[in-house]
Amino acid sequence: MATSSYYVPESSRLPIFTSIGLICMAAGAAGMINHISSGTEGWAFPHFVFFTGALIVAAVLYNWFGMVIKESMGGLYSQQMDRSFRWGMGWFIFSEVMFFAAFFGALFYVRQWAGPWLGGSGDKGVSHMLWPDFIYQWPMFNNPAGADLPGPNAIIDPWHIPLLNTILLISSSVTITFAHHALRTMQRGRVIFWLAFTVILGAVFVYYQILEYVEAYRDLGLTLASGIYGSTFFMLTGFHGAHVTIGAIILFVMWIRIVKGHFTPDQHFGFEAAAWYWHFVDMVWIGLFFFVYII
Repeated sequence: MATSSYYVPESSRLPIFTSIGLICMAAGAAGMINHISSGTEGWAFPHFVFFTGALIVAAVLYNWFGMVIKESMGGLYSQQMDRSFRWGMGWFIFSEVMFFAAFFGALFYVRQWAGPWLGGSGDKGVSHMLWPDFIYQWPMFNNPAGADLPGPNAIIDPWHIPLLNTILLISSSVTITFAHHALRTMQRGRVIFWLAFTVILGAVFVYYQILEYVEAYRDLGLTLASGIYGSTFFMLTGFHGAHVTIGAIILFVMWIRIVKGHFTPDQHFGFEAAAWYWHFVDMVWIGLFFFVYII
């Protein structure tokens, strides 16, 4: 690792392609929502726009991170660059904390204020004039607007799949910590084993969450259209599932790099950043388990 210089990479077209890919994804997603809300089925042009944008972004990330790996392995990064990477990852995780805080805040607002107000209590009890027969309870099986927004038949039992997924993620936090300690002592075989174990636990978590969604849709009538309870449930658990999937992919890339002989006990921030992200994902799930499934 360089000790005094600050490496400045050469000019790149990748940011331009990133912008194009993100615009395609945003436009395609908006078109897909309109397509679904119109009641039509099957694939349409917005689907192809979205997935084209996703492929562009994936290709950019592959090339961009590949360049960073080559630069790091080439010894071009100084201690100052290492600090820049750490601050950057720290601020990124902070932005993710704020992202989930917004959804947790929406859930808290609905449960503590908006719902009771609609039910006739509190300073905003005048809202009860709109739906005099509405009785507030959480989870909301009935919606104040009436039968056009049907609620779920039941809620997901937190002591089966959600509890199992909690055990899986907490265990994965332990296994990735074992892998990190093994890397610090340069026990590469143990790093490969524990990191692979962590990736498998993450994949099993995603598998069981898919089973949970199938059960919610098929047996419980719990969908995104199930009022505020359904929308907050799927927004929180869905985004978290996406983060687990991304985190598992990142850890798998770290596993490949370990197998190829990358990282040393003194220079392995790529691995550390992946571990930070994974611990963050685990902590978010613990909050979800208590505030979404149990309370």
